[in-house]
Amino acid sequence: MRLERILIPSVLAAACATGGGTPAAAPAPSPITRAAFRHEIDSMVGQREFRDAHFGVLIVNPANGDTLYSLNAGKLFMPASNMKVITGSTALVELGPDYTYRTDFAATGPIVHDTLQGALVVTGRGDPTISDHMRGTAMKPLLDIADSLHTHGVVAITGGVVAGPDVFPDTTIGYGWSWEDFSEDYGAGIDALYLNEGFSKVFAYGRPGSQPDSIVTSPARTYPLITIAPAVGGGTDTSELHLDFDSLRTRFFARGRMTHAIDTLIAVYPSQRDAYIAALREALSSRGIRLGTSRSYASSGAPAPTPLFTVHSPPLREILPALLKPSQNQIAELLFKTLGLEKTGVGSADSGRVVLERQLIAFGAEPDGFLIRDGSGLSRYDYLSPETLVRVFNRIRSDSAFHVFYDALPIAGVDGTLRRRVIGTPAQGRIHAKTGSIANARSVSGYAITADSDTLIFSLLANNWITRASSVDSVHNRIMVLMSSLNLRTLK
Repeated sequence: MRLERILIPSVLAAACATGGGTPAAAPAPSPITRAAFRHEIDSMVGQREFRDAHFGVLIVNPANGDTLYSLNAGKLFMPASNMKVITGSTALVELGPDYTYRTDFAATGPIVHDTLQGALVVTGRGDPTISDHMRGTAMKPLLDIADSLHTHGVVAITGGVVAGPDVFPDTTIGYGWSWEDFSEDYGAGIDALYLNEGFSKVFAYGRPGSQPDSIVTSPARTYPLITIAPAVGGGTDTSELHLDFDSLRTRFFARGRMTHAIDTLIAVYPSQRDAYIAALREALSSRGIRLGTSRSYASSGAPAPTPLFTVHSPPLREILPALLKPSQNQIAELLFKTLGLEKTGVGSADSGRVVLERQLIAFGAEPDGFLIRDGSGLSRYDYLSPETLVRVFNRIRSDSAFHVFYDALPIAGVDGTLRRRVIGTPAQGRIHAKTGSIANARSVSGYAITADSDTLIFSLLANNWITRASSVDSVHNRIMVLMSSLNLRTLK
């Protein structure tokens, strides 16, 4: 036992190492015993600074069903973004890796010569890929639409561009989201027509210490509307530059002083649908297509518009990495409602929840092992047990498209939300897992490749501490290193 107690800390000390380089090679077989493995984890979570914390840990060998460690495995925890594991895996199983979103374009009048005599009606179904993140610039697919119309001879649209019926009829934000999150990019709402993950970058130009001279927004230059506000108190305002909504939440004011020659801010769109329509209008105008005055489209009692064409998104196999690796909340929420729309006919959060709950039972989860309120984990009313997550990770392995899910997960020390963790340790490159982080909740769950190239499935959840979040992350890092250092063939 003395040899074991010398070797284990030497492995764990490497968990704090940093630096670049390629994934670490598997360590030499270690004489760690099952008892020592469990004792190490007990010691980590039992430190005095975690006296008030609630840890859940489950580590299993799926090859034989052996449980290597279990602590509060059946208890419920706020999972934070580990909820995306449920949404992403359900989307893969229920929709398939080749599923694409479609956006339909129709006309309320005929095309005569080079003019559409009516409005261009755009009906979305939640395509999350019209973004800088996935397309380089969110304007590219919209410019492609404009080029297509121009190529087909349309140079004027008398009725402008309008949004069609909304297939997501309920609220644009998630149940139980915190008010403080709504002005942040990760807290943007969603809608059936969606642009750039719900936010715009705002570039303010001017002299440090002064108000900005000019403002430029991206990806669209015409939305949202931002006005430079007068300095507070006759020029005595010395605060940093920030954005405020007006009282009607329809436009922004830039307030405060520049801290650099170029300051970059984030503006969450007050209306996701308006943002998409404004950007499409901008794309059409930039290609020389003249637009008349737009009016709201009323589908009730009006003749059905004439279909023109449909645009399809990249497939789900390309969307999942954009969801899981950076932990993108809005893609998760769009998938959540899409599952409801495709499987129940209603694109609401309640319908999405029904689909996820049904799939969790099919994955083998206990009915009391989860509570779902959104698709991203931003809600503080979501609950999962480590046991539920491990069962999902296990059952998805039998899906024919499992490799799509596995490759979409962050890789420790390599990419995504795990790119800066466990670098230079035996866990680097050997952990494929989803992280999660909201106030007083940290999680990381997924797959660990051991020293002898076997696979473990694990879920590490933590809630309700008042120590530093980095201390919790450190425990999770050390457990990942410990798992990657195991030799299951010699474990006794």
